[in-house]
Amino acid sequence: MALKHEPTAPYHSAQDALRVLETVSRHTTGINDTELARLTGLTPERLTTLLRMLRREGYVEQITDGAYITGDALSRLGSAQGREKALRDKLQRTLDRLRDSVGAAVYLSRYVDGEVKVAQYADGPTTPVVNEWVDFRYSAHATAIGKSLLGQLDSNGRRDHLSRHKMARLTSRTITSDKLLLHRLESQPPTVPHLDLQEYAVGTVCAAVPITAGSAVGCLALSLPVEHAHRLRQAADALNRNAAPVLLSLAI
Repeated sequence: MALKHEPTAPYHSAQDALRVLETVSRHTTGINDTELARLTGLTPERLTTLLRMLRREGYVEQITDGAYITGDALSRLGSAQGREKALRDKLQRTLDRLRDSVGAAVYLSRYVDGEVKVAQYADGPTTPVVNEWVDFRYSAHATAIGKSLLGQLDSNGRRDHLSRHKMARLTSRTITSDKLLLHRLESQPPTVPHLDLQEYAVGTVCAAVPITAGSAVGCLALSLPVEHAHRLRQAADALNRNAAPVLLSLAI
């Protein structure tokens, strides 16, 4: 299956953060921000933003003289023993923070072996998840998650998926024409979130943004009750701006 990856803002942020982490890792006794800026080629403003995110995520720590060293989170993810659990726990904490910052249920999804899979999610009493009344594997045409994942495949990959899953009408807004769906996926810019405006479930709106880690196809999504639909675009933009920590965890 060929992919149609185009770098997005979170991808660039994660790449820059990886460059900072690699530089910090090479300096076991610590490195200051001036030297980090020189070695990474990043502006002081950009470096400050990345270091703030890396400290918050536990990837770097600042010691008494102001220098930076690698943090516990990086050590746990770098250890082969228990890596899967450490990664899952790390991603869950990041998703929980995203849920709180965007004020919506947040989902991490992947396209695995030709199917849509919701890997993890973060919800709460005031941010409920959408009721999965139709299995997400069979409703990619109607969900923001599905459209974001399909949008990262090439045309053959999309057609293969749609040939295996009938485009059922789930609400009056659901697109059931494969020609129309494929046209919309093809014309969607990679930096613009995919939306689900009550196409999957009446009473719920959703948005999804791609996260590209290597050859893996994934996305971050959020859902809101329809009475909060006026917040959807703003929440989706915030989700996109804050996707880098998730992508970074997947890339390490």
